[in-house]
Amino acid sequence: MKTARLDDMVGGWFVGNFNPSILRSEAGEVCVKRYEAGEREEEHYQRLASEVTCIISGRVRLGGLELVAGDIMLIEPGESASFVALEETVLVAFKTPSVPEDKIVGESEKRLT
Repeated sequence: MKTARLDDMVGGWFVGNFNPSILRSEAGEVCVKRYEAGEREEEHYQRLASEVTCIISGRVRLGGLELVAGDIMLIEPGESASFVALEETVLVAFKTPSVPEDKIVGESEKRLT
């Protein structure tokens, strides 16, 4: 059995093909992230990975849509989106596969509205 602390992980990511992680895996990545109101992530997309985000608490604008606790969004490879926390937020995200350097900053041709 292994234990770890979320605070010791990078950006909340704790499973995936990177260090540190509690489980190293090429199959996928998992994170829990906390955001203060107003925090943003720049527009980006993944070339190969699909990403599922579930809002646990709070309210965000993701890909032009407002999401609240209980909402789930799938962003497929090549679809770009920006992110802003509209209030204090906790979310869980899963990406598959785990491919280092797959994240591309900027807008893609398949931008989410």
